[in-house]
Amino acid sequence: MAGEGIVHVIDDDEAVRRSLDFLLRAAGLPARTYDSAEAFLSVLPQIEVGCVITDVRMPGMSGIELLQRLDEMHVKLAVIVITGHGDVPLAVEAMKGGAVDFLEKPYDDELLLRSVRSALDRSQQNAFRNAQRAEVDARLATLTNREREVLQGLVAGKPNKIIAFDLTISPRTVEIYRANVMTKMEAASLSELVRMALVSGIINREATGE
Repeated sequence: MAGEGIVHVIDDDEAVRRSLDFLLRAAGLPARTYDSAEAFLSVLPQIEVGCVITDVRMPGMSGIELLQRLDEMHVKLAVIVITGHGDVPLAVEAMKGGAVDFLEKPYDDELLLRSVRSALDRSQQNAFRNAQRAEVDARLATLTNREREVLQGLVAGKPNKIIAFDLTISPRTVEIYRANVMTKMEAASLSELVRMALVSGIINREATGE
């Protein structure tokens, strides 16, 4: 299922589910349907990439409550909310809750498909960034405390002599640690090392002292 960009349609109205499923599949977009937010959440652990189309008003858990639950679970799936006529205040609430778009019934098919493709792109980009970060974090975990301190100095833009002074070691020792950091992080250049630090968030958390 991961990586396929499946569109997850949540609506308690069977006719709406069938209509959206047909529209999406006709456009070459794989889809799965659910009659409630609870049914969708029960399979959520199996989902890595994709987007969600959900009605804002449903028995049980509403679309707004689903957005809140996804936020609490730190799930980054892009969510498109379908609202009834006159539900603009709910749509605004949904957007504040993290929805990437809302469409008012009756919606235009082409507009919906454009929104879905945009949401899938966003979801795939998020999955790629998460994979990148996991890879960088795994490399960071191999560093010793001293190597990590040298890394912090490097990404802060400090020259070897300043790093050596800060850590009360010799510039030559800093060079050795620097070489170790580059090897363990699999960085071909300082700019690549900085990019990795940006991906991991280490620049914001450590190099700035926050």
